[in-house]
Amino acid sequence: MWAPSAGRVELDRPGRGRAPLVRGDGGWWTAEQDLPPGSDYAFVVDGEGPFPDPRSAWQPAGVHGPSRVVDHDAFAWTDAGWQPPPLAGGAIYELHVGTFTPEGTFDAAIARLPDLVDLGVTHVEVMPVAAFPGVHGWGYDGVAPFAVHAPYGGPDGLKRLVDACHARGLAVLLDVVYNHLGPDGNYLGKFGPYFTDRYRTPWGQAVNLDGPGSDEVRRYVIDDALGWLRDYHVDGLRLDAVHALFDLSARHLLQELSSEVAALEARLGRHLTLVAESDQNDPRLLRPSEAGGFGLPAQWSDDLHHALHAALTGERTGYYEDFGRLEHVARALEATFVYAGDYSLHRDRRHGQPPTGLPGWRFVACLQNHDQVGNRARGDRIGHGLSPDRLKVGAALLLGGPFTPLLFQGEEWAASAPFPYFCDHQDAALAQAVRDGRRREFAAFGWRPEEIPDPQDPATFRAARLDWAERAREPHASVLDWYRALLRLRRERPDLRDGRPGATRARFDEAAGWLVVERPETTLAVNLGAAIARVPLGRGEARVVLSSREEGVEVGDEGVVLPPHTATFLV
Repeated sequence: MWAPSAGRVELDRPGRGRAPLVRGDGGWWTAEQDLPPGSDYAFVVDGEGPFPDPRSAWQPAGVHGPSRVVDHDAFAWTDAGWQPPPLAGGAIYELHVGTFTPEGTFDAAIARLPDLVDLGVTHVEVMPVAAFPGVHGWGYDGVAPFAVHAPYGGPDGLKRLVDACHARGLAVLLDVVYNHLGPDGNYLGKFGPYFTDRYRTPWGQAVNLDGPGSDEVRRYVIDDALGWLRDYHVDGLRLDAVHALFDLSARHLLQELSSEVAALEARLGRHLTLVAESDQNDPRLLRPSEAGGFGLPAQWSDDLHHALHAALTGERTGYYEDFGRLEHVARALEATFVYAGDYSLHRDRRHGQPPTGLPGWRFVACLQNHDQVGNRARGDRIGHGLSPDRLKVGAALLLGGPFTPLLFQGEEWAASAPFPYFCDHQDAALAQAVRDGRRREFAAFGWRPEEIPDPQDPATFRAARLDWAERAREPHASVLDWYRALLRLRRERPDLRDGRPGATRARFDEAAGWLVVERPETTLAVNLGAAIARVPLGRGEARVVLSSREEGVEVGDEGVVLPPHTATFLV
């Protein structure tokens, strides 16, 4: 146990008393004790506690209870020889375990994996499963980074899900949060200098990555990451909000993590990946460390989402004020970042720099994700305010583009379930503070407090559960057919997966509302206008290979005629 400032550390064994640990070098305390798998234990520091183990793999009684010993070698894996499909050319499906099925468990999610295979995705991205307070929540307020949330099914439940995904050819990415911990059940400060007041995050204390005592804190973060990849056979990690990893060290934590994951990949003989979330439009995340970058394989990119959302919905509040024209959609498709050193009205400064030379597949793009849906006041999806035809156009521009596409659970059938923010804090004062914070946040956008769902109300959580039965009804069934067709076309036409710089060109007519996306061999023409559009293709004879509407689409020598709100692929 690392507790550098402690004067006394004891091991607490429920029902068996306490045993002292001996202080060693570097602030580490040790003891020889018989704790077989399944044993519960905790630590007492200078008479305070007992507290859970900071590196606990399981908290069966919740984040305030004792830790339980887990033997990772005891699980009977069936994925020997597994190699994940590459991210290049892949398609990601983001899911939240608690709302993906009515049961909200890993085992229940396994029963739905055939639907994801049928859809045509290649990677399943699981929102955070590190133990957090209460039963249900988003998972971004986790406080036991090494432990698997017990209500989801604990360590073996996650392993069964990963093993089942691999059996069906699906890779697994796990969302992990290293930029902060939640407040409820966060005992790390009792053990050592895990946090610093040198920086502040939007969520509270910053993790100490570059101050006194930070060597062991960095080791803590890296060991956690390696553990998911090694012990749970996860194929990659999605790193939450890396712009909030404040680190002025000569070697940034992300560089160190990237290097250690590459070394683990070599030892395991299995491909591993890291995907960073950042809103800074900074390609240094992906540049090799030898060139001054952080050496990460991929990152989320918001600009296509923002451009599509603003163009499809007409919204201009918040960061959407920087978007809204077809010019922005075209620029995102061609150059990845709409803002690459350009002045941003929303930020009132220049933002970003060009990702010159980087292929599109290294950028994960979406039409919806948990943030863009859940951080709205009511958690409404883009499909809740659009016609199915207009939604289909957005899906075509995403899946016909050069990036690694990400779908958010239920998007493929225009699910009616919202995805509002919900939590289950057991501390009444904290629960009220979260309620008040949400109301203040959205009051600035003109929402009345009574219109904002109470994140602590169990009904808010229940409303977010997917209704799988509605897929058989219209308009959901036709939207599902469209997503399946788009993913099938993407598999059948390799040029739609071509992310090479310069392999995508876009033309548009802002007034008429049409946009043409030219891939090496396939052309996507869309009409977002309210009237029939005659769209020049700039090529010879063409034929339709997929269209969101069949009636009214006509191909001639001068181009293609498209009804309003139509997307058509031609070769």
